[in-house]
Amino acid sequence: MIIKPVLRNFGWMAVGAVVLLQLVLIGLYFQGNQNPAGHIAFKEKRVELVDRMQMAVATASEAEKSAVMATTDQESQKFADEARGASAVVEQARMELAELLRTGGTRNEKDLLTRFSRAFAELRQIDNDLLALAVQNTNLKAQLLAFGPAANAVKEMDTALSRVVAEYTNSASRDAVRVNGLADDARIRSLRIQTLLFPHIAEESDRKMDELETLMAKEDQEIRRDLESLTTLARPAGSSDIVTAKARYDEFARIRFQIIKLSRENTNVKSLTISLSQKRKAMVMCQDALDALEQAIQQEPVPDVMNPRSFDGN
Repeated sequence: MIIKPVLRNFGWMAVGAVVLLQLVLIGLYFQGNQNPAGHIAFKEKRVELVDRMQMAVATASEAEKSAVMATTDQESQKFADEARGASAVVEQARMELAELLRTGGTRNEKDLLTRFSRAFAELRQIDNDLLALAVQNTNLKAQLLAFGPAANAVKEMDTALSRVVAEYTNSASRDAVRVNGLADDARIRSLRIQTLLFPHIAEESDRKMDELETLMAKEDQEIRRDLESLTTLARPAGSSDIVTAKARYDEFARIRFQIIKLSRENTNVKSLTISLSQKRKAMVMCQDALDALEQAIQQEPVPDVMNPRSFDGN
């Protein structure tokens, strides 16, 4: 019959087509790998992406430090936005490099990119937490209140009590010594509270802040006792100054509570601590991975047209 020879011929043709296709694919593979100019361009593109990531990581780090050290909310927010923008540049370059390494590059390069990707993911999470704290500037706001309105209230209280002491001293009142002692005690204790606010603002430990607040509370009780005693002893001529002193101290106490509340949030202290510890470690891991990746790409041999075995893509 004729059918069998036709089927036999068709089978041989199919086998021949498969072999031909394999030969074509092998030829294209070696042609691509044996093209020095193409391989150099491919290498340069990968190196350029790594360099872009290194630069953007450094830029993000500098912007983050500026956000932590900024003296206004506006500056902190500006630098925080810059840090996030630089991190987005890193991520874009990382994705481009990952796509390139799917079609070329060595196994070592792919492993190093994976290593960087993990370190960078950790770095971005740290930055998210750190920058969210930095832009709040609660310690800075507490410090401004302490140096400004709080200090002014204490100063006005001190001035009012000075007038009370002067009035009693000039009148040679028998209560002059007692009034002078009470006024001086209230003035000194208010200055002690003011002095305790600054270490509270800078303190990281909740336990030590508790201790400072306990000391302030004791001073507060004595000041209020002194002012009440002065009110009892006050003569009509000096009563208005005592009222002023009490009002200014109440204002100082109100501002002090605001300062303590802001200080307790501790956003500047916390962000600085994260920047100097967790952030620094994550940065080193990212930089080490990128340095190793760039070195691996640079050391990748360029194929020799006359020697196909000079290139190993694994």
